[in-house]
Amino acid sequence: MYEPLFDYIELYSKSELSPEEKTMIQSLLLPKKLRKKQYFLEEGNVCPFTGFILNGAIRMFSVDSHGIEYILQLAIENWWVVDRQSFINQTPSKYYIEAWENTELLVLPRPNLDPFLEIPAIKAMFWKMSENNHIASQKRVDDAISLSALERYESFVKLYPEMIQRFPLHQIASYLGISRETLSRIRKQSFR
Repeated sequence: MYEPLFDYIELYSKSELSPEEKTMIQSLLLPKKLRKKQYFLEEGNVCPFTGFILNGAIRMFSVDSHGIEYILQLAIENWWVVDRQSFINQTPSKYYIEAWENTELLVLPRPNLDPFLEIPAIKAMFWKMSENNHIASQKRVDDAISLSALERYESFVKLYPEMIQRFPLHQIASYLGISRETLSRIRKQSFR
């Protein structure tokens, strides 16, 4: 069960975990299952965990006063899910994190974060993840302000082809900041 996480840590840290480190990681992270449509986090609650997805799909979103959802993250296997601000600062979240498919995760409770980060490979992994997250966030903002809807969709498909199969059109449209109708038109034009 923990092997995908060990592989992920070793890939991102570029170092091998010792048997003792693997045992420590197993003692710090807990298995968790979510049914489709079950919440990992609800708005107003403090995010108690960060989760590594073993299998399944999850979405993170906010809801405005008119009930419109805004997708911040779509995540599948080997992705981490968390409301970082809520998790780190232990403040109420303004987001929902919901299983889009039946999902299995390994979750790290907030009290276990410091011992987890004491493992050298984990520190290196988190540093690399932080870099990648910042680059991806910067690209997403730049794409949103400088690319057409078609270019944003094409970039998304190129970067995340598996997401197209796992999430419905309206959620991908929300993630891209365009209407479902616009995305439908773009997809029809792409198939011609």
